[in-house]
Amino acid sequence: MMLAQVQRLDTPAIEWAALLPILIVLGGAISVMVIGSLTPRRPKVNWHSAATLVTASAAIVSFVFLWFRVRDDGPISVVADAVRVDGLSVFLGITILCGVVLSTLLTPGYLRRERLEGPDPYVLLLLSAAGGLIMASANDLLVLFLGLEILSIAVYVLAGIHVRRARSGEAALKYFVLGAFSSAFFLYGIALVYGATGSTNLSDISAFLSANALSNDLLLLAGLALLLVGLGFKVAAAPFHSWTPDVYDGSPSPVVAYMASAVKTAGFAGIIRVFVYTFSSYQTDWQPLVAVIAVATLLVGAVLAVSQTNVKRMLAYSSIGHAGFILLGIQAASELGTRAALFYLATYTFTVAGSFGIVTVVGRTGDNAHQLEDYRGLAKRSPLLAFAFLVFLLAQAGVPFTTGFLAKFGVIGAAVDSRSFWLALVAMLSSVISAYVYLRIVLAMYDSESEAAGPALPVPLGARVAIVAAVVATLGFGLWPQPINQAAKTAVSVTSVEPGSSPLPATLEP
Repeated sequence: MMLAQVQRLDTPAIEWAALLPILIVLGGAISVMVIGSLTPRRPKVNWHSAATLVTASAAIVSFVFLWFRVRDDGPISVVADAVRVDGLSVFLGITILCGVVLSTLLTPGYLRRERLEGPDPYVLLLLSAAGGLIMASANDLLVLFLGLEILSIAVYVLAGIHVRRARSGEAALKYFVLGAFSSAFFLYGIALVYGATGSTNLSDISAFLSANALSNDLLLLAGLALLLVGLGFKVAAAPFHSWTPDVYDGSPSPVVAYMASAVKTAGFAGIIRVFVYTFSSYQTDWQPLVAVIAVATLLVGAVLAVSQTNVKRMLAYSSIGHAGFILLGIQAASELGTRAALFYLATYTFTVAGSFGIVTVVGRTGDNAHQLEDYRGLAKRSPLLAFAFLVFLLAQAGVPFTTGFLAKFGVIGAAVDSRSFWLALVAMLSSVISAYVYLRIVLAMYDSESEAAGPALPVPLGARVAIVAAVVATLGFGLWPQPINQAAKTAVSVTSVEPGSSPLPATLEP
């Protein structure tokens, strides 16, 4: 009897330490799900949110250790170069997790008020965040697609988690159907890029395009356009924005805080990694397309918000407009533009999460009190709440001494530096129109003719912490932006498609 020869499988080496943040988030989600299934659905002690906060905080700490390692030793390539841990993935990973922390703080009070207690929202939040972290670290289009689907499917369910609210189910269905279409576009774009380059690995694609000139690049350009459609849907860029007002209006307010911060950040992580870094040699082809989308996004977000009387829908269109500003930095395709986009994403996470934190509180039982009239006289009923909302609205309008001013100044400066003067003019016009929208809300809150009497607005402890943290970050980094500025600069300097290289053209310091 002959013994069968045993062959060794050639499996890729995996450095688990580099994947630790993702593993922590996934492990936390599984733990909350398993323990939650074995304990009462409405326990006396709300351990679900505490476990989620501990998980997200532990992942942030692990990212901090990776940050120092990447800063000193350069990018880390793991899983057969399908995952790349570099400055971009660490910076945006921490940003995504900050969005998770803020949303988690808003969630317990909301669930208790709506009688929806249970582990489900927290499990879905962590699973979605794991998908966002995978997107931020992906060095392969298929891995990017995998992260996109993990991120999206959990958010589809989160949007419809308010089972007694018809709008929530409608929002979830609309988000799911349109999201499925966008995923199909993205997947078909991957197929076309693979057909043109022979690989889905971002490093291999970049190396191939740098060493070869395609005689017919129509297939590649079509693939790039479809990839932009798929990722543009996630960041709510026009004309792929149609889902945003209805989904934001119908979804639970803490979920919208997560969607507008962490989900948007994950989408832009994919755009930056694919277009700015991988296809840098084709930037003359995709820059005009991104510029057109940026203009459409800026104008749609500003103009359509003017006619709204629902504050939640106003903020939805505002979120669309902010996506247009971030696209200004991306279309610049330079170090300055990428740094400005990263700064914008990091600071906007706190501003928008705080804004929807206010919406969560003012919405009251049923989560339906979102008309402009519901905010009239808020300064008399809850002066601190009104002041916090004032800070967030001024920041989104780009008023000096807030992070919003520095963020907008940065991306507009990047557009000017790349000679896109007309794009900068459109951005400033959009900012002026948006300021009118925010001013309407401010005037309603501080209406001197309104009566002080009105329904009480109890603010749960978690919401207080989240709102205060967002206010401190919005004003603190507005006055002292150096920490985030320096972190964004370091992130760009240690991010590359190939180890030891950087495809971004150097730019002068602003």
